Amino acid sequence: MSQYLLVIDQGTTSTRAVIFTAGGEVVSIAQREFAQHFPRDGWVEHDPDDLWQTSLQCCRQVLAQTGIGADRIAALGITNQRETTLVWDRHTGEPIARAIVWQDRRTADHCQELLAAGWSSHVQDKTGLLLDPYFSATKLHWLLDQVPGARRRAEAGELLFGTVDTWLIWNLTGGRVHATDATNASRTLLFNIHSQQWDDDLLALFAVPKAMLPRVLDSAAPFGDTVAGLLGHAIPIAGVAGDQQAALFGQACFAPGMVKSTYGTGCFMVVNTGATAIQSTNRLLTTVAYRLGGEVTYGLEGSIFMAGATIQWLRDGLRLIDHAGESLELAASAGVHHAVYLVPAFTGLGAPHWDPKARGAIVGLTRDTGIAEIVSAGLQSVAYQTRDLLTAMLADGVEGLATLRVDGGMVVNDWLVQFLSDMLGVEVDRPAVTETTALGAAMLAGLQVGIYSSLAELRELWQPERRFTPVMDAAVADNLYQGWLRAVAGIRQIAEAID
Repeated sequence: MSQYLLVIDQGTTSTRAVIFTAGGEVVSIAQREFAQHFPRDGWVEHDPDDLWQTSLQCCRQVLAQTGIGADRIAALGITNQRETTLVWDRHTGEPIARAIVWQDRRTADHCQELLAAGWSSHVQDKTGLLLDPYFSATKLHWLLDQVPGARRRAEAGELLFGTVDTWLIWNLTGGRVHATDATNASRTLLFNIHSQQWDDDLLALFAVPKAMLPRVLDSAAPFGDTVAGLLGHAIPIAGVAGDQQAALFGQACFAPGMVKSTYGTGCFMVVNTGATAIQSTNRLLTTVAYRLGGEVTYGLEGSIFMAGATIQWLRDGLRLIDHAGESLELAASAGVHHAVYLVPAFTGLGAPHWDPKARGAIVGLTRDTGIAEIVSAGLQSVAYQTRDLLTAMLADGVEGLATLRVDGGMVVNDWLVQFLSDMLGVEVDRPAVTETTALGAAMLAGLQVGIYSSLAELRELWQPERRFTPVMDAAVADNLYQGWLRAVAGIRQIAEAID
């Protein structure tokens, strides 16, 4: 039996294909960027054909550059940007409009109307989510109402809805399979995470015809085979998960209480809560972490908008550094006791504040403040925001964690990861294989086709590259964090005053 696994990692700004060995080692990667469309302020769109063609091209490229034929690929996994919404013709496969991306805010007024009408708790009880334009339902409602003839065609059974995974599965199978997995379904505001079914009440609330919806499968399941002519040989599609859930799985966070945090443009922190769907009272999101053999594992998720993007701003906006790698040396020279706080609320504050009015600020400046202190404050803000998320998780009843597993581009910075460990007061593990999102999809696919027999076997694939242990006195860390909380409170008061 072939022991190679192919993964499509379809992201917000680029698509990648990765080939893994059965041992979880990366053989090769192919990557292609695609266009972002911003037709109006707050609108973000993708061309559906770009999502499909870059996925196909990356698969072909990674197979060609390795010399591995498709007949030697045991299974294909898919991991994807979540919440992005597509609608296409059931018979022709033609999209009715561009995809509306998860970042898009055009349905903010619709969400406010639903909030004002008192639907918030009803929706959260069923979905674990907040009423926010982030999720798919109001995007789908908008497409059906605004694209000429779309609602009539949908009600006649002519149109299909899907998140990006569903769109790729549809194209890979030549239109034979219209399916998603439970993790992606749980991000739509249409899926009851307790019954594991599309919810009729929610479909009525958002005016979505049920015939449009894909079949919901486990995260490791037979999603159908690729059309043989696409890659030279049919490959079973066997593992699917949204990107943050795939990263949790790739970090082998299989036991309740295990936590991963991904540091890219923003930061997504997810804790495994096992068979218990914890409903947050601190504005975190309850989600399906993965579903295997019909058994659901839940997660609690918090997101912050600005992590790596903060360092990009220091580089491209303020021009304080020429490249992100300089931040380590500058931060080390400034240390942590400079009393400068950078609150990167450039697009508002994410969890647990969810304050769209807040705006960024640098506070605590003195005549002695220089580039090093501001860069250090930028890195420190990532750790402070992570502590915000952890504090909210603990307040929601999550058991105290002992170790955090991290991934994403920022975690190559040793100074940042050490400060993160100090600020949280926990050990922080950086994995040997940093492609954890794609690895999670590969693990799911391999589990389905029998390359792996159990989660226990998959657990052995995960190995730490380095463990960071707290060295800062807890009282010192608490004092620094209290300064952060004062800075955040200050900018929120200012935003409220000038609103």
